[in-house]
Amino acid sequence: MLLDTPVCNFGWNAPDFTLKDPGGTTFTMSENLGDKGLIIAFICNHCPYVQAIGERLATDAKTLMGDGIGFVAVMSNDYRHVPDDNPENMVKFSQHFGFPFLYLVDHDQSVGKAYGAVCTPDFFGLNKDGELQYRGRLDSAAMGNPEGRAPELVNAMREIAATGKGPTTQTPSMGCSIKWS
Repeated sequence: MLLDTPVCNFGWNAPDFTLKDPGGTTFTMSENLGDKGLIIAFICNHCPYVQAIGERLATDAKTLMGDGIGFVAVMSNDYRHVPDDNPENMVKFSQHFGFPFLYLVDHDQSVGKAYGAVCTPDFFGLNKDGELQYRGRLDSAAMGNPEGRAPELVNAMREIAATGKGPTTQTPSMGCSIKWS
């Protein structure tokens, strides 16, 4: 089912979390939140919307990480009912697209619920204080752009890194619903 994300709730304090990668190593949100902010991307392997942006997601993440902005992805789907999203397939999916970021498993779906994640992909852009400043899409088609897209996430996060505030106009992300247990 195709869903859109809600409008950005500017200043919402993102809750810290502790999740593991598919190999079992533990990471926290706060240790990835740097002085230039953090993107938390709710994604999964089986979603055609995520598959369609996989290469751009990897490229834009590398750009943002090169700018000193943190980036993590969280998989909140109930992979017991959607086996394509299981941890073993997360590793393959990440390698296939060359993801440079952590791809973490939300086994009990508590992080997805705490953030109010709606769909995959669902992007949360935080400033250095962990306050939500962006909730929109990766990019959109733009006339005059040689790649046919405007890098909305990159531009928004660069603005957040520089000013602590996100753009007032944001385009909601859209994608497949989170598969809750």
